[in-house]
Amino acid sequence: MPNKVVSPGKVKKESGEHALTSAVHAVAQPRATRVVDVFVRLLEGLGVTHAFGCTGGTIALFCEALAQSNVQVAQCRHESGAAFAAAEAFFATGHVTVVFTTSGPSILNALNGLMAARTEGAKVILVSGSTPPRQRGRGAFQETSTRTLPRSVFTKGSIFDYAIDLVDPEDLDEAARALEEGLAGKSGFVAHVALPSSVQGHPFEPRAAVAGSHSRTTLRGEDAAALAATLRSEPFGIWVGFGAREDADLVRAFAERAGAPVIASPRGRGIMPENHPLFVGVTGLASPSDCGHAVAARRLKRMVVLGSRLGEFTSLWDERLVPEGGIVQVDVDAEVPRAFPQRPRLLIRAEIRDFLTAMLEHWGSPVAAAPHLASTFGETPPASCRPGPVRPQLLMATLQRVVVEAGARLLVDCGNCFAWANTHLRFNAPRYRVSLGWGSMGQATAGVIGAAMTSTDRCVALVGDGAMLMQNELSTAVKYGVPAVWVVLNDAQYGMIEQGMRAGHLEPVETQIPRVDFVALAESVGARGISVREEREVDAALRAAMSATGPFVVDVHISRDELAPIRSRVAALETQGVGKIDE
Repeated sequence: MPNKVVSPGKVKKESGEHALTSAVHAVAQPRATRVVDVFVRLLEGLGVTHAFGCTGGTIALFCEALAQSNVQVAQCRHESGAAFAAAEAFFATGHVTVVFTTSGPSILNALNGLMAARTEGAKVILVSGSTPPRQRGRGAFQETSTRTLPRSVFTKGSIFDYAIDLVDPEDLDEAARALEEGLAGKSGFVAHVALPSSVQGHPFEPRAAVAGSHSRTTLRGEDAAALAATLRSEPFGIWVGFGAREDADLVRAFAERAGAPVIASPRGRGIMPENHPLFVGVTGLASPSDCGHAVAARRLKRMVVLGSRLGEFTSLWDERLVPEGGIVQVDVDAEVPRAFPQRPRLLIRAEIRDFLTAMLEHWGSPVAAAPHLASTFGETPPASCRPGPVRPQLLMATLQRVVVEAGARLLVDCGNCFAWANTHLRFNAPRYRVSLGWGSMGQATAGVIGAAMTSTDRCVALVGDGAMLMQNELSTAVKYGVPAVWVVLNDAQYGMIEQGMRAGHLEPVETQIPRVDFVALAESVGARGISVREEREVDAALRAAMSATGPFVVDVHISRDELAPIRSRVAALETQGVGKIDE
C-alpha cells in the first residue's frame, strides 16, 4: 500500500516517496512479521490516523512499516514542529496521534512539543529509535540510552504518563496493555515507546489482542442528589475550562436549568456562547472584562469549576473569582493543583459529562436566573481606517468578521497576539486554541498544520513575527498542500517583552528584530502570501487568505504605538516579586 499522507478533501496525495535506503528494502522484502509490523497494527487499533515526525537511521524500519499502513504520515522539518502538529491534530479530531523521531538529538528536539501536549491534555505517542542494548556504552553515534539522556525520557514522570524502552520483543504485550488503558481515559495521555533498531526488525508472532480495562469515576446516586440539593440552596457560578469542550451542550443545559452565571477560562472560550444572557466574561491574562467584580456583584456563594486547573494565566490567582463558600471542582485527576489554597474546595472525581448528567437528573424544576448584569468586553474597535501601520484593534475586528464568524478554527500563539485576541475577539463555539500552561512560542505556527491536515474547518494561526521566525512548518505545509493560514503580527520586535519591560519600569534588552518580509519567506518555500501595510488592505487580504487552496501567509505590519493589554501580567510579576527570594 502506498504511503498515505493526506486527509480526504484537505491535502494532496504524496507521490509515495520513502526516506529509506535500498539496504533497508533488501532486508525488509520478503520478510516475516516483525516487531514494527505488529506495533504499527497496534497503533491503528488504538485509533491512530496521523503521524508527524522526522525520519532517521534508527527509526527507518518503523517508518517503513508506518508507510505501508493506513496511517497518514507527514515528514516535518523539525521534531518540535512535528510534536506541536501532532498535539493540534489531536485537538482537531479527538484521535490519538503519533510523533516519530530518530535517536539522540531528534528525541530531545521533540520534548518541547511533547511537554506542551501533556500540559494541554493531548493524547500523543512518541515512537523513537534508540541504540541497540549491545552497543550502549561503546560510543555509538547519537547514543540513546539512560547513559546519555535523562532517565525521565525513558520513565513515567514529569514528561511522560508512560514510557518504555522496548529492548525485548516480549515487552510489546506490556506496552499494548499500558497504552490501551492510558488512552481509554478522558484525560490527556502522552507516552514514549523507545524502539532499539535491533528490536524493530526482529521476527515476532503477534498474540491475541490485549483487552484494556478502564474504570470511570462517577457520582453515586445519593451523592449526586445531595450535591444538587446543596447547589440549589445558594447562588453559585460556573467556571468553564478547556476540559469541558466536548460537553458544551450539557454545560449550557445545566447553566440554564440552574440559572447560573458562567465565566470562561481563555482556553474554554466558546463552550458557553458568549452572546448568551448567562455568560459573564473571560478570566485571566488580557481578560476583556472584570470577572472578579462581576462575581462579587452577583453575591455568589460557590463556584463550580468544570475542566480547568485554574492556573496563573487562567485565573491570575484573583481571589475575587472564588466566593467565600469555595470551589466545587470536577476533574478525573485526583492530583489537580489547588490554585486557591485559602478557599474551601470539594474535589469531585468524575467525568464532566457524568457530573452534568447527574446534576440535571437530580435538579428538579429550573431555577429563575438572577437579573442579567451586562459585562463590558474590551474597547470599541476603530470605526474607520487610517493611514500607516495597522492598529491591532482594527485587525482583531476584521478577524472577528472574516475568520471567527466564518466558523474557522483559530490557533493563537503566546505573546502579544494572544493578549490582543483574548481582549477583542468573541466566540460562540469552541474553535479557539491557545496554550496557557506550557506557553511555548511556535506552538501555533507549527501546530496549525496538524489542525489543518485533520480538520474540515479552515484553520488560521495568529502569530507574532518572533514566533514565526523561531518555529514554523511552512515547507511541510507546501509539501502536503495543507490549506493553513498564518496571520503574522509584524512589528520587528519581541513585542510582549519590549512592552512588558517598559511597563515594569525596566529598560528592554535586545528586543528588536530586523524587519522580515514574510511574504518573500513564504514564496521562497512555495507558499503564497500578501503583505499588508495599510489598514484599508486588511479586509481584502484576510478574505484572499480564507479562499486560498494552499498554505497562505498574511504579513501584517502593525503599529508599535498601540500597547497590548498585558498590564495584568506585569502586575502579577510585580506581586510575585521579580528578583526576590521566596520565603
